[in-house]
Amino acid sequence: MASLGVEAEQEPLLGHSIPGSREWDIIETEEHYKSRWRSIRILYLTMFLSSVGFSIVIMSIWPYLQKIDHTADASFLGWVIASFSLGQMVASPIFGLWSNYRPRKEPLTVSIFISVAANCLYAYVQVPASHNKYYMLVARGLVGFGAGNVAVIRSYIAGATSLQERTSSMANTSACQALGFILGPVFQTCFALIGEKGVTWDTIKLQINMYTAPVLLGAFLGILNIILILTVLREHRVDDSGRQCKNINFEEASTDEVQVPQGNIDQVAVVATNVLFFVILFIFALFETIVTPLTMDMYAWTREQAVLYDGIILAALGVEAVIIFMGIKLLSKKVGERAILLGGLIVVWVGFFILLPWGHQFPKIQWEDLHNNSIPNTTFGEIIITLWKIPREDHNEGPTGCPVEQAWCLYTPMIHLAQFLTSAVLIGIGYPSCNVMSYTLYSKILGPKPQGMYMGWLTASGSAARILGPVFISQVHSPFCGLSCQKDPGIK
Repeated sequence: MASLGVEAEQEPLLGHSIPGSREWDIIETEEHYKSRWRSIRILYLTMFLSSVGFSIVIMSIWPYLQKIDHTADASFLGWVIASFSLGQMVASPIFGLWSNYRPRKEPLTVSIFISVAANCLYAYVQVPASHNKYYMLVARGLVGFGAGNVAVIRSYIAGATSLQERTSSMANTSACQALGFILGPVFQTCFALIGEKGVTWDTIKLQINMYTAPVLLGAFLGILNIILILTVLREHRVDDSGRQCKNINFEEASTDEVQVPQGNIDQVAVVATNVLFFVILFIFALFETIVTPLTMDMYAWTREQAVLYDGIILAALGVEAVIIFMGIKLLSKKVGERAILLGGLIVVWVGFFILLPWGHQFPKIQWEDLHNNSIPNTTFGEIIITLWKIPREDHNEGPTGCPVEQAWCLYTPMIHLAQFLTSAVLIGIGYPSCNVMSYTLYSKILGPKPQGMYMGWLTASGSAARILGPVFISQVHSPFCGLSCQKDPGIK
């Protein structure tokens, strides 16, 4: 792939060569072209549904966990949230390796079936007489395990597109993924109208309420997805120029197929891209996790306000990400992928630099909750709880502001709202740019070899970042006590 150099990066995307033109008559037939893109679009849908499966219950996990098992605490909630990424991290290399040697329909169908079964288990976690929280933990972990098919999806798309089409296709895939994360909570909000009681189907002991209806919808969509994969998806693999080539994934060989030479992979570049991808997702996980506790501390927002305002901010960032993904397809025609990746990293760095506190205005101090006892240790789950906690019946939100137990509240200037919003916009520009360019460059580094296993490792590195990022930030900042509390001898 080194011989392709910068020229390959700057090749135009889809739009210059169409079926029926002289060039495409040589490369592939119109029938093959339509079948190839029909299959790619099915995988766009699969990526979208995979993202929806994660986000459709994310806002209701905590109240549902409290309802089914009163022994569940904040620490256990952290494990439930992390179990999705942990399952995906384990499954991605497995499904990726599987797709290298067998038709992709197999790992895709099995992975989606696991997600469907896990969603059904989630709907029944309230039925057992005890240990309900562990059933939820297993259910969410299996949903994440099924989401390991992301490696297969990106591997298929990388192998079924030419260099000219690669950036555009990867951007579309990331856009579908981002759209799934945006619309998942919207679906959850719609199901909230059913209420906690809902209706019960006594024959099969199924309770359909605001907690279970979203996962049942996810299971239904998963079944439809399996049907589409089995009936529409076809195995396609093309070389860098778009010519169909032989591969173990093909169910039948054609005399028109060519054998692609198997070159050596630059392992240093592979490792560097995995590390870079980990850093990118780790940084965004930090920001995503700290948003709610930071805004509650800095702006004295109540829990209800934080959920509403931060939800709006994150939804806006999701829309911004989709726009960026679409814009990258146009920008990549003029500049190389490396330039866009470097630019995205710089924009993210500027966004975090703007978050540095300055000035002489300090956050409002929360004195009401100060007690003479020791400061409790705070877990990742307790940070996440602020996303789900709702006001009690008396609508008393309690004291607001920066807890005095956090020593830094007394001497650290507040981050102005304009600072925070500007930083969020910049991070919302830089992160999706880095995300899609990492996948695009990675697929070009791997070259014509089957990419399933390598895509699995890249997905696993991203999952590890989504696990470790929140855990790290929970040790640096929390709604109750940060690292500064532990270092200040005056705080007992």
